[in-house]
Amino acid sequence: MKRRKNEDRVVFQSLAMVTQFGLNMIVPICAMSAAGVWLDKKLGTSYITILFFVIGAIAGGQNVYRMAKRMYTEAEQDGRQGDSDEDN
Repeated sequence: MKRRKNEDRVVFQSLAMVTQFGLNMIVPICAMSAAGVWLDKKLGTSYITILFFVIGAIAGGQNVYRMAKRMYTEAEQDGRQGDSDEDN
């Protein structure tokens, strides 16, 4: 029974991680695109939305990269701590 709970926990953690990756990518893109549409309407232009979309995509990519790097570093540190605990 305990093994089943551990498997369920891993599945839920994985789903949470995928959701975080998605939100970290979608939110900046949507926010910047909305700002671009608003500015295009306000200024009578037609290119700011595209520019802001690209900026939002770059920002989202940076968010995902930082998050993945942090998770990888934490997992690596946990692995090292687990190895040192087993040696004792």
